[in-house]
Amino acid sequence: MTAATAPLDRPLRRDAAENRARVLAAATQVFTEQGLGASVEEVARVAGVGMGTLYRRFATKDALIGALVAVMLQETLELAEQARAIGGGRGLESFLETSSAYQAEHVGCLDRLWEVGPDEPSVRAIRRTIDRLLADAKARGRVRAEIANTDVTMVMWSIRGVIRTSHRVAPHAWRRHLDLLLAGLRPAGEPLGHPPLTRAQVDAVVGKV
Repeated sequence: MTAATAPLDRPLRRDAAENRARVLAAATQVFTEQGLGASVEEVARVAGVGMGTLYRRFATKDALIGALVAVMLQETLELAEQARAIGGGRGLESFLETSSAYQAEHVGCLDRLWEVGPDEPSVRAIRRTIDRLLADAKARGRVRAEIANTDVTMVMWSIRGVIRTSHRVAPHAWRRHLDLLLAGLRPAGEPLGHPPLTRAQVDAVVGKV
């Protein structure tokens, strides 16, 4: 995270915090509808703030996008933590469903989200939580024993691809794709025929959008 997107050292005034939240909400809407090529002027218009207000919070368009991505990572981590409270080994499936829906709601920034490197603390925290969800699902017999954490990453990555390519024509197509992927994760009589990707392979793949 750059200095432009890092949390401030002191709390924002209430009005400043409200303006920041309004700009981020507007940016999510505008980038989802128009893509990252949309102008910051359009973001300011939808947010109902002046350009000066926008630039006081985000010095550049890239800083605005970076702040959105930081929020998306934090909220994805919160979804994963919430899933841990679900019993019976069902937390992993729940997280895949809620995180996929979240990706669909933020399609405008998906490419930038998946460009975040594996050394980002939020990415590491998400992966650790997914490891716990996967271990619980295996212990409860909810998924195949041979499923690796990289398989879960690739499930999320493939959902990203379906959302990106189909959202304007069939915005809910990802749900059917997730159903198929979840069915493949569940225990079955026949073993999987190929090994999972290594973490290094996954990290090399997911940054190439």
